[in-house]
Amino acid sequence: MTNSILAITMMAIVSTSGLKNEPMESTSSWNKNKVIAHRGAWKKKGLPENSIASLKEAVRLGCYGSEFDVHMTSDSVLVINHDPEFLGMSIPGSTYSQLLEKKMTNGEQIPTLEAYLKEGMKQKKTKLILELKPSKISTARDLQMTKKSVDLVKALKAEHWVDYISFSYDILKEVLVLQPKANVAYLNGDVSLEKMKEDHFYGADYHFSVYKKGDWFAKSKELGLTLNAWTVNTVDEMNWLLDNEVEFITTNEPELLFETIKSRK
Repeated sequence: MTNSILAITMMAIVSTSGLKNEPMESTSSWNKNKVIAHRGAWKKKGLPENSIASLKEAVRLGCYGSEFDVHMTSDSVLVINHDPEFLGMSIPGSTYSQLLEKKMTNGEQIPTLEAYLKEGMKQKKTKLILELKPSKISTARDLQMTKKSVDLVKALKAEHWVDYISFSYDILKEVLVLQPKANVAYLNGDVSLEKMKEDHFYGADYHFSVYKKGDWFAKSKELGLTLNAWTVNTVDEMNWLLDNEVEFITTNEPELLFETIKSRK
C-alpha cells in the first residue's frame, strides 16, 4: 500500500510540473541562427509584407524564424496582416469575404492563419513567430482571438513550429493557460525579466533600445530566459547585439544580418 501511494504521489508531481511552461521540445532540423525575418523576408525583393511569398522567402534564406501578425475579422476569421487595416479596409470591421475584394501587389489575397500555418508546416527549418495583435474593441475579443488561434495551432499539430509574441501580457498569459508548454515572449518593454520568469514566459522580445539600459543580457542568462530584439536594421545595431550574445534579432534586413554574422567569423 505504501509503495502504491508513493507511486501515485510521484505521478501527480510529474503531472503538475507538466502544467508549467517548459520550452517546446526542440527539433534538430530547425535553423541554428539568430535571424528572424520581420513580417517575412519582403524588403529586398519587394514582396508584400506578411504574405505567403515573404514567408517562403524567409524559409529560402534559412532564417531561424519568420514573424507574422494575426487579426480577427468581424465574422471571426483569423487573418495575417500587420495593421488593423488591409489596403484601406478595417479588418475587425470587415468580413473575410469583403477583405478578399482586395489583392496585394503580387496578386495574393489576405492570408488566413490556417493557410499561413499550413504553408509554414511544409518545412522544418524556419519557426513561425505568431504575433497576436490586441484590438481596440475589447479584452473579451482579444481572448476570443487568442483561443481561436491556439485551438487552430493545436488542431493542425503545429505546436513545434509556433512561438507566440504579443504586446498584450494578458494575451500571452492566456496562451499559457491554453497551451502550457508554449514559448511566449512579451513585446512591450515594460515588464521585468523576473516577472516573466515567474509567469513561465520563454523570454523578452523588446525593442533593441530597451536593452541599452540595465543588465538585460547577463540577467536573462542568469534566469534562463531568451532575449529577442526588434526591429534591427543597421550593421552597428546588429553588431552591438551580437557582441552581447543576444539569442534572436528581428529585422527587415535578414540578408544584411546574415552577411553581418558571416563577416564576424
